[in-house]
Amino acid sequence: MKKLTALLLAGAMVLSLCACGAATQTADSGNTDASTTTETAADTAADTAADATTEEASDSLDIKVGFICLHDENSTYDLNFINGAKEACATLGIEPIIKTNIPEGQECYDAACELADAGCSFIFADSFGHEDYMIEAAKEYPDIQFSHATGTKAHTENLANYHNAFASIYEGRYLAGIVAGMKLNEMIEAGTITADQAKMGYVGAFTYAEVISGYTSFYLGAKSVCPTVTMEVTFTGSWYDETAEKEGATKLIQDGCVLISQHADSMGAPTACENAGVPDVSYNGSTKTACPNTFLVSSRINWAPYFEYAIKATANKEAYDTDWTGTIATGSVCLTELGDSVAEGTQEAIDAAKAKLQDGSLHVFDTSTFTVEGKPLDSYMADVDTDANYEGDHEVVVDGYFNESGAGFRSAPYFDLQIDGISLLDTAF
Repeated sequence: MKKLTALLLAGAMVLSLCACGAATQTADSGNTDASTTTETAADTAADTAADATTEEASDSLDIKVGFICLHDENSTYDLNFINGAKEACATLGIEPIIKTNIPEGQECYDAACELADAGCSFIFADSFGHEDYMIEAAKEYPDIQFSHATGTKAHTENLANYHNAFASIYEGRYLAGIVAGMKLNEMIEAGTITADQAKMGYVGAFTYAEVISGYTSFYLGAKSVCPTVTMEVTFTGSWYDETAEKEGATKLIQDGCVLISQHADSMGAPTACENAGVPDVSYNGSTKTACPNTFLVSSRINWAPYFEYAIKATANKEAYDTDWTGTIATGSVCLTELGDSVAEGTQEAIDAAKAKLQDGSLHVFDTSTFTVEGKPLDSYMADVDTDANYEGDHEVVVDGYFNESGAGFRSAPYFDLQIDGISLLDTAF
């Protein structure tokens, strides 16, 4: 009945559509009032474009694809996915259907069903809380491929049409941490702060392993060039709450943090830094235009390589990875351009570390570079199975480093240790 209703609604809807490179949003009568849909070219515009681009269209894949986003373009996190989807689809000569403002609830299942009933063969959702609803839809539509970012259950669900994807963004955060550490050294050398005042602040969303892995790798990158650095972390309990993120950054600055970074999705923290004149490392895209005086760098995942890989495999009816982890080598882990106020020699430091990450001579979670409760980490049994068929923890410390997202277990991060040098101001989330 749900699918029949969705088909009737789809037939009745008047779609307002746009091309891959210039999407607009319209109300979607098939979703809740809070949701909007970014669609592709209007029928008449598509006919005109087809006449003008016959040769280009001949190379296009014969496939429809859909994307589900927690928020819209105002969220740096979702904007990064939207841009990746548009880039991949432009390369493949197809047009995406992108649903935005889809909550982490039954609305996600409904949106996935609507996309399936609209003829999409590949459907992707971008937020952690979407996973259970994407799995429900995958079971409902076994002939359609479903994929999900940051999820943890694909390797235990054993569904041929359900996949998880992520990237080794901890490497990008490590490189961004080097930028931060270089800035702290410059401040120390200038006499702006003393070595023991090199305290960074970090605004996190939740106490998930993904966030812990992120702020730990950022800290270790800074520590690799500024040995006296410490860090305080505060949490907002939301992926996107501009007020809470701004208040969190302000609290950290008032507590003596002289540089701020984040794993939350609004302009709240960068704005607080710009207002206070405190250097900032943002996430998922440059904030240089809005915060020209304080922006240092941003790390982000480039989703276009994964989308191209998964969509091509779907179109060709080929099997593809249950858990996929993008890397620097695949072009999936990126840094933005540097801000105007970075320390001298920063680019050279980034390039040197990046080369070592790529050739395997440097590992972000090298156990010789940190301690836990004053002790070296010799072994860690990570909980990477999540269903009723739990097979036990897995050893993830190998060859002297914590093997994050690379041990063949799952793509989503599982580093959840609290290392020395980082203090949590709250843990309610």
